[in-house]
Amino acid sequence: MHVTVGRVALTDLSAVGNEESSTEIRRRVCIARVRQNARYARMQGVACNAHAAGRWIDAYGGVTSDARCLLHRAAEGLALSARGYHRVLKVARTIADLDESDSVAEVHVAEALRYRQARS
Repeated sequence: MHVTVGRVALTDLSAVGNEESSTEIRRRVCIARVRQNARYARMQGVACNAHAAGRWIDAYGGVTSDARCLLHRAAEGLALSARGYHRVLKVARTIADLDESDSVAEVHVAEALRYRQARS
């Protein structure tokens, strides 16, 4: 996964905002990892979404019908391969885990699609 980040204005570097602290981010990541470990406890060699089979996540990952519909439209519109489709799905499942959500919602798929590297 590649995320392109634009320049930060100098005035924004010293601005006080409501950003999430590193401690809070670490807490969410630890919770997401525990969720994933529990989800894949019975699957040998799988401890996280990245290692799970895409078809397994598609079938048992708690993908809502709205999320699946968005993913299918995006797969057609972006001409995603099966591998690309499953990569988006795995990232969306991870985003849902970070949100402490049992299901992958449309918003999770939309965010995962934004992380796809643009093709030139």
